Amino acid sequence: MAAGQTTTAKRAASRHDSTKPHITDSPITRANWYKHVNWLNVALIVGMPVYGLIAAIWTPLVWKTAVFSVLYYFATGLGITAGYHRLWAHTSYSAGLTLRIFFAAVGGGAVEGSIRWWARDHRAHHRYTDTDKDPYSVRKGLLYSHIGWMIMKQNPKRIGRTDISDLNNDKVVQWQHRNYLKVVVFMGLIFPCLVTGLGWGDWAGGFVYAGILRIFFVQQATFCVNSVAHWLGDQPFDDRNSPRDHAITAYITLGEGYHNFHHEFPSDYRNAIEWHQYDPTKWFIWVCKQLGLAYDLKQFRQNEIEKGRLQQQQKKLDQARSKLDWGIPIEQLPVLEWDDYQDQARNGRALIAVAGIVHDVTDFIKHHPGGKTMITSGIGKDATAIFNGGVYDHSNAAHNLLSTMRVGVIRGGCEVEIWKRAQRENKDIRFVTDSTGQKIIRAGNQVTRVAEPVATAGAA
Repeated sequence: MAAGQTTTAKRAASRHDSTKPHITDSPITRANWYKHVNWLNVALIVGMPVYGLIAAIWTPLVWKTAVFSVLYYFATGLGITAGYHRLWAHTSYSAGLTLRIFFAAVGGGAVEGSIRWWARDHRAHHRYTDTDKDPYSVRKGLLYSHIGWMIMKQNPKRIGRTDISDLNNDKVVQWQHRNYLKVVVFMGLIFPCLVTGLGWGDWAGGFVYAGILRIFFVQQATFCVNSVAHWLGDQPFDDRNSPRDHAITAYITLGEGYHNFHHEFPSDYRNAIEWHQYDPTKWFIWVCKQLGLAYDLKQFRQNEIEKGRLQQQQKKLDQARSKLDWGIPIEQLPVLEWDDYQDQARNGRALIAVAGIVHDVTDFIKHHPGGKTMITSGIGKDATAIFNGGVYDHSNAAHNLLSTMRVGVIRGGCEVEIWKRAQRENKDIRFVTDSTGQKIIRAGNQVTRVAEPVATAGAA
């Protein structure tokens, strides 16, 4: 996404002393700051747009030129999104020679580097996302991931290694790489001037609006994929790394804004998988397929996509569940003899046994919706039947609240003992664990919730 490499630059690189420390190995100081700057990219990415904005003051905008500028913006943008990105960087579909030449041409008109260079860095970005080997890691700052990595020199040895053998074997890619500057000058500036100049005599407008300023806008849109798409939005498929999904980013980037999905399923030719999501790049590729220009459009199996979505939802549920009070786990409760339980209840402690679990309801008596008399009638007794329909079939919320009052387990205590024995014997039990190993108790499956009222706890 920079100016690309030239033959002169290659010769300079070949003469470069590999034993000499790279400038990035030295801290930025007042004396050497200018050596850290990539001045060619500064001129192309910053200088040219500034010149274009100034020139626009004296250049009237003809409506035909405005329309063409927008159309050419979309064409060069698709050269990046459908061509550089989804075709060459991720091989998410295959394209015939005609379409590949078109992408190589209009992609060059976006002035973001050669296909080979762009795709190589982008593969490194995916392989080493958010690490020091990521060429535009958002961990280094939003501004750095947007534009800083291009206007400041990078040590090529620090960028992660990737396989680009397929790009080296693509004749269109190699031709564009060898002739990149010629492609940039012609498709970026000369071609729009020819269209507007020969079309309706607006040579200056073609240069300023369809040329310089269009390049600026399409570059900034693409740069947002590196920055905003790693900063703004949701993470419906995975949150271990920074990529995010957001409709605003999608509108800015011709559909590249569903970036969390893309990083999880990079070889899918789509970014947006829902019908209502904005992804003109996907639509363009699909139309090309209907015209016979593209084929082998890859999609991840919906089953795998839904797995990822569900796992992330479960992870979020687990995180929310961990913040709630579910009571002391049963296996951590002290074991009480039945006589000890009754003795404590007689000596002023408001204890109630439900399904073999002892609960201290002292602080809840005055808040009991059924009144003090009803709840105090179960103190020191086996209230399993009372709680489970003998007097009132308590709600799911009541069972959840009761779990926060656990203080012990009756030895040989009815449902609890059966539950604990089933756990030891690895039988079918009514709980599963979340991703943190904590038990998940489904509504209606609390241990204190028994299928049928029982007459006694069968205390030992």
